[in-house]
Amino acid sequence: MRIRTLKFNFAMNMLLTVSNFLFPLITFPYVSRVLSPVGTGKVAFAYSIVSYFTILAAFGVTNYGIRACAQVRDDKEKLSKTVQEILAINIFLMVIVYALYLTGVYFVPELNVEKELFLISGVNILFTIVGVEWLYKGVEQYFYITIRSIIFKLIAFFLIFTFIKSPEDYSIYAFIIIFATVGSGVVNLYNLKNIIHIKRYAKYDLKKHIKPMAIFFIITIAVAFYVHVSVALLGFMQGNEEVGYYSAAYRIKDVMVSIITSLGAVLLSRLSYYVENNMQDKFNDVIEKSMQFIFIMSLPLVVFCILFAKSAVLILVGSAYEGSVVPLQVLSVIIFIVGISNLTGIQMLIPLKQEKYLCYSVVWAAIINMALNIVLIPRLGAVGTAISVAIAELSILLIQIYVLRKFSYILFGKINYIKLIISLGLASIFSICLNNYLQYSEVIVFLISASMFFICYFLMLLIMKEMFILSVLNQIKKS
Repeated sequence: MRIRTLKFNFAMNMLLTVSNFLFPLITFPYVSRVLSPVGTGKVAFAYSIVSYFTILAAFGVTNYGIRACAQVRDDKEKLSKTVQEILAINIFLMVIVYALYLTGVYFVPELNVEKELFLISGVNILFTIVGVEWLYKGVEQYFYITIRSIIFKLIAFFLIFTFIKSPEDYSIYAFIIIFATVGSGVVNLYNLKNIIHIKRYAKYDLKKHIKPMAIFFIITIAVAFYVHVSVALLGFMQGNEEVGYYSAAYRIKDVMVSIITSLGAVLLSRLSYYVENNMQDKFNDVIEKSMQFIFIMSLPLVVFCILFAKSAVLILVGSAYEGSVVPLQVLSVIIFIVGISNLTGIQMLIPLKQEKYLCYSVVWAAIINMALNIVLIPRLGAVGTAISVAIAELSILLIQIYVLRKFSYILFGKINYIKLIISLGLASIFSICLNNYLQYSEVIVFLISASMFFICYFLMLLIMKEMFILSVLNQIKKS
């Protein structure tokens, strides 16, 4: 099994991230206009409920499975046995979860009224569990993951424009959304024989996985409280229209976040391998460069989203979603916060086997978020949900920074704050003036303003000889 370089994995994951960006960028404006805020709100509500049951069945396997596989990737026997043990636990729990889910669909009035939608969405539970995506990430098969994902996205792209024609097609849209999960799960199962031995072992040790998986499960549940439950509460307390506004803003924010976390996605398995093999210098070097990447890439995205939120919403989802503008401005701050907390929490605490502190941070954040949602949603609707989620994310980051305070210099010591502030300030002033001066269509003005904002920002960093930018350019020249 070939383990490629971190640079190659990052390039592949960046390609995947770009596809994740382009797919909703092209399809969601069309879908949002055809289905209306009510239709997209129904699908978002169903998906939030299904996500909870998927979390129950997964039982924390997403990150634990990556770490467990990364630690034994050099020993195929141990890897095969580990995968079978974890999968056995997941399948057992999945059967129980499906029974609970179907009971809810048939007997809870709010779910039964959209029974077809929830039955379609529920297929996501099965293929998320049996798809063992965590194995492929654990052994760093990012080329395979990227190519497979792009193929299914292209298929889904054509399905959306072929079958989504009226507001009544929201159930079809739900099916197309989970199509990539179903397809990926099938292909992953078929390809499993190339990664592990498909054979029965004399003795399995399921017990050793239960405790760490339980901790990761608690973490996942807590995270869901300020992500999926926020949507569910908004739906119950304010209705599908407010959910539609919030979901549109959250989707746009998510695309921005994925750009920043694309690097972190490939680090968990590699950093787990470094820790397991006592490669501390390599661990520190990767962390230092990752934080520089996060600061340089996330801050301009935050500033741009705040300045041009209205234009982004009008162009991407239409004037019917004007209620998404302020939620997007609030949520844009999360791009920077999550960029750092993804590094400190997922990429540092987990490889260091300090996931209990990650658990503490997200549980505390979930409590804060629930309290704020109850207070703010009745008064502010989608804006209240956005504020609650942003504050919850900030609390996670502050706790994790305190826990990792001995890494403070490695994390923050090499950031050139003055150069970043100057570059952001000049780029903002230039793009605002340009936006006010241009007299073209909304789309043309937005594209020109966006292009000039980021060109000005990176050009200023280059002129001021920001070290990370120079090192990236040197790497490009060498390659």
